[in-house]
Amino acid sequence: MNKKLKYAVVAIVVFAAAIYINNTNHLATHREGKPVLLAHRGIAQRFDERELKNDTCTVARMLPPSHKYLENTIESMRAGFSAGADIVELDVHPTTDGEFAVFHDWTLDCRTDGRGVTREHSMAYLKKLDIGHGYTADGGKTFPFRGKGIGLMPTLTEVLAAFPQQRLLINVKSRDPSEGEKLVAVLSEIAAERRAQIMVYGGDEPVDVVRKHAPHIRTISRATIKGCLLGYIGYGWSGVVPKACRNAMVMLPINVAPWMWGWPDRFLNRMKAANSEVFVLGPYRGGEFSSGIDTPEQFARMPQNYSGGIWTNEIEAIAPLARK
Repeated sequence: MNKKLKYAVVAIVVFAAAIYINNTNHLATHREGKPVLLAHRGIAQRFDERELKNDTCTVARMLPPSHKYLENTIESMRAGFSAGADIVELDVHPTTDGEFAVFHDWTLDCRTDGRGVTREHSMAYLKKLDIGHGYTADGGKTFPFRGKGIGLMPTLTEVLAAFPQQRLLINVKSRDPSEGEKLVAVLSEIAAERRAQIMVYGGDEPVDVVRKHAPHIRTISRATIKGCLLGYIGYGWSGVVPKACRNAMVMLPINVAPWMWGWPDRFLNRMKAANSEVFVLGPYRGGEFSSGIDTPEQFARMPQNYSGGIWTNEIEAIAPLARK
């Protein structure tokens, strides 16, 4: 072996060893504590998730109900916290009378007895609707929640008042930047300590506005999560955290997590140093992110003694496992 080749081999070995030492989880500091549990939509009625499309009426595919709660209501959020959630996620739409309605669907036709685009109505109108109107688990033969959800659609202001101490994740449903401006205006009315307990995710444009005008609030959007994860896979071995991963809510599918340099502890430590919080979801299968860590089998895939965040639709099932 000539001298140049020998030096090249030594350089490669040294470089590989440096990457290993800089990223091995064995040398990382482990953060003690239980996982941080995020309950998607509080406690909600579950539905058949197979072959879903953007316009699928999910409440027409409801599974047989095992509880009384309807998603995005104050009662369902309270039940989520009581079941063990550290954070509850909710969806918002601006209304024509200057409020934010807490409701999932872009339109009213599926879930309620109303009609039309949610944001094209006043909160006064939305308060009159029955949000349990469309739920059926037997193809429309029976509607077990019909008539029980009248007046239960809350405003964001009501949710903030009902949960003055608890952590919340707000989902902005549109790609309208003005919605980000309106949300910043609402959140600017609450104390800085309270804002620190709130995160925002959703459409790229409104989330960019929130990120710009309220940089102390952790945010994430489709564009930034891709930039964060792909950037980290590309050069995270160096210890550099991509800008998109900073001051962020990092959503990480369980099957993508092993590709993160230093997973789990060194990765979690790097994100914490960047003022970001990591939440593991269920497997990514292309096109869309998964729903959550919702079964004991999915929970079993989590690293032992994991202390980061977990996103779940089944807080009642996952909280007992996480607290053991």
